[in-house]
Amino acid sequence: MGNESRTGHIEIRKLRKRYGPHDEPAVDDIDLTIESGEFITLLGPSGSGKTTTLNMIAGFVQPTSGTIRLNDRDLAEVPTHKRNFGMVFQNYALFPHMTVFDNVAYPLRQRRLPREKMRTLVGDILALFGLGGMESRKPDQLSGGQQQRVALARAVVFSPAVLLLDEPLGALDRKLRQSLQAEVKRLHRDLGLTFVFVTHDQDEAMFLSDTIAVFNKGRVERVGTPGELYDDPGTLFVAGFLGEANVFAGSLVDPTTYLWMDRKWRVAGPERAGDTVLVVRPEKVRVFDLESVPEGWNSTPAVVTDRSHLGAVCKVDMTFPDGSTGSATMPTDAAVTVRPGESVLAAWEPGAQAFVLPEQA
Repeated sequence: MGNESRTGHIEIRKLRKRYGPHDEPAVDDIDLTIESGEFITLLGPSGSGKTTTLNMIAGFVQPTSGTIRLNDRDLAEVPTHKRNFGMVFQNYALFPHMTVFDNVAYPLRQRRLPREKMRTLVGDILALFGLGGMESRKPDQLSGGQQQRVALARAVVFSPAVLLLDEPLGALDRKLRQSLQAEVKRLHRDLGLTFVFVTHDQDEAMFLSDTIAVFNKGRVERVGTPGELYDDPGTLFVAGFLGEANVFAGSLVDPTTYLWMDRKWRVAGPERAGDTVLVVRPEKVRVFDLESVPEGWNSTPAVVTDRSHLGAVCKVDMTFPDGSTGSATMPTDAAVTVRPGESVLAAWEPGAQAFVLPEQA
């Protein structure tokens, strides 16, 4: 694979898409930088603008305004078939009348590669995907997972600058999906290509990605590594979309104190400007009786509503004094005495909490 295939650097600036003159923008003035060789996931709920953004990168949809540049080349006048992008879709999009070999070889034939070089490239990529010996099969003779492997092989056989993946694993059952997630991650590591992956599945995004761009209402709400977004989500929407969170809407009264109802909690780090919401992930919360909270921890009274065993951990659901609900996820032996209906203190270390901006109207 030549160096050119490894230089898929994408710059998106002020990108906007409005389908009708009176419609709300499907994509609203986004900026995004995708580094060469990066695995970036566009994550968000249905209608958030992630697939429209991918389609504009691919060239299937024309932007209303803004620019998309690949390696400093403006793509505005570059048709889809000349952008050197590999593409994988949820429905596989294989040619049903072609064999596995011919499906994978199709983009090489379009590029008029010599027959022997084409056979070598197809053979190598089929071996990489565990499809050796299946060259003569038709798509209807393959399982769903095998069909998706063929689609992936076809998308990378010509060494594209960027691989675009639109919910490629969404049609698979859970176990097969998890297996192919591991293969996609390995493929990215082995090939070193730039991957742009679209999904609404938070766990999938967290597992696969170097970087996640969280979409909400046509905008990119936050960009960061999975760890950064989980530990410091920045906004209430991101905190809730990337897993569960205990949410306490109070206010900072000074740089070291957060006021929630009648509770004054310690602040461990620099405060954020403006009104903020305090969030704590369930695995950072512990449940204690009313007398045994460790010194220096923040705490609130709570009433246990349920307890669920999840193997090595136990989830304790609670109701807080303001009527809101939350949970703690603890080692099973630490929650063995907790019972529904019991009054407890939910507590956490100040360094385990994060401050986020409230959701915008």
